[in-house]
Amino acid sequence: MKVMVIVKATKNSEAGKMPSEKLLAEMGKYNEELVKAGVMLAGEGLHPSAKGKRVTFTGSKRTVADGPFTETKELIAGFWLWQVKSMEEAVEWARRCPDPMPDEVGELEIRPVFEPEDFGPALTPELRAHEQRLREEVERQQKK
Repeated sequence: MKVMVIVKATKNSEAGKMPSEKLLAEMGKYNEELVKAGVMLAGEGLHPSAKGKRVTFTGSKRTVADGPFTETKELIAGFWLWQVKSMEEAVEWARRCPDPMPDEVGELEIRPVFEPEDFGPALTPELRAHEQRLREEVERQQKK
């Protein structure tokens, strides 16, 4: 199963406080363990929401808002995409993670990623084939 591990934002991450050299080294070692175990598919840190935008959909109308966004507890500071055997395995990996926000209360959220079979009959064979072609194209583009 694939899971997204979300690193929740804090006041410091939203203020643009960068991690220490020590934390970067610890995270690098942790990421190396994830890669060697075949768990890590992707992972990135995110700039504060002040550098972001939000697009809100109301019917056919699109509204764009500039950051920063006020509710820090609803924001993310980074993420990993992992391939694991179970949610329990994901939790065990998350427990081993260095504290991503050592000066504040750090929080990781683990969410399963939808698999094609989760969509049931709404994902017709034609839609499934189309999705597969798009995934293959993305892989080709990333190899360039």
